[in-house]
Amino acid sequence: MAIERARLQVVRKPWGSTDLRPWNVHHHDGDAIGELWFQRADDDAPEPVLLLKLLFTTSPLSIQVHPDDAFARSIGLPHGKTEAWYVVSAMPGAKVAVGLERQLTAPQLQAAIEDGSIADLVQWRDVLKDDFISVPAGTIHSIGAGLVIAEIQQRSDATFRLYDYGRKRELHVANAVAAAQAGPPEIQSARSRVTAERTLLVASPHFVVERIDLLPNSNWEFVAELETWLLTLEGEARVGLLSTSLGEAIFLKADHAGMSVGSAGLKGLLAYAGSELNPNLLRYRAALNSGSPVRPTEARA
Repeated sequence: MAIERARLQVVRKPWGSTDLRPWNVHHHDGDAIGELWFQRADDDAPEPVLLLKLLFTTSPLSIQVHPDDAFARSIGLPHGKTEAWYVVSAMPGAKVAVGLERQLTAPQLQAAIEDGSIADLVQWRDVLKDDFISVPAGTIHSIGAGLVIAEIQQRSDATFRLYDYGRKRELHVANAVAAAQAGPPEIQSARSRVTAERTLLVASPHFVVERIDLLPNSNWEFVAELETWLLTLEGEARVGLLSTSLGEAIFLKADHAGMSVGSAGLKGLLAYAGSELNPNLLRYRAALNSGSPVRPTEARA
């Protein structure tokens, strides 16, 4: 049983930023920070199956691919890496790349990696704040400059680079060719309403991601049977004895707690293990005061 505020782990990347405000105001040594990882509060706690991150980009990430579970295990890794992105903020013209413009054979993909033409084959698209992108394992992808992205993923760092914009880091040609589904991306599933406050963004084989928009001064019951992460994007709330506000995350597993939303309401992301929507994860309880809004709709069964 666990309810805890996640601690932050700073990860430096050459494409990162030196200014993470308002998401993180702690001083550092001036190196570019690409990612903030949300970790269990106790280093000795069992490792979660999911990893929640914030990414900050000032230049494009490498063009890369992650293995699925089967290929990961074939090379001695415990599992692969499916991920999903929620666009927290986007500069004008910001883009992400998901999939290729056309299908390639394995020899064609290898040749495109080796001569650098893979950079002209990835399928770039404009993104805006609050966009959501699912990136199944095997999908060739990249993230462009000018973005803050919340990423949820299988807990794996298995990344095979195909192209790195002259940064001279190692490429992983053989593994990338073997792991990639070298073609256009899968069709993204549409968002669907669970209740007036909960929007299902994706239910993948490995995790579920929802966006929540909770009214000011409302009161809820959090019932997290499986590993669950709450990332606050706007507003504030109290979960059990823990407060949460912009850029903070709460970890829950096999536990439950009351959740009291502050006067500004709360917008956040819920990510939890498993492949099925949990309609009872967040239950409306009562208003904190008589001036609160009417009771929200109940979750679908």
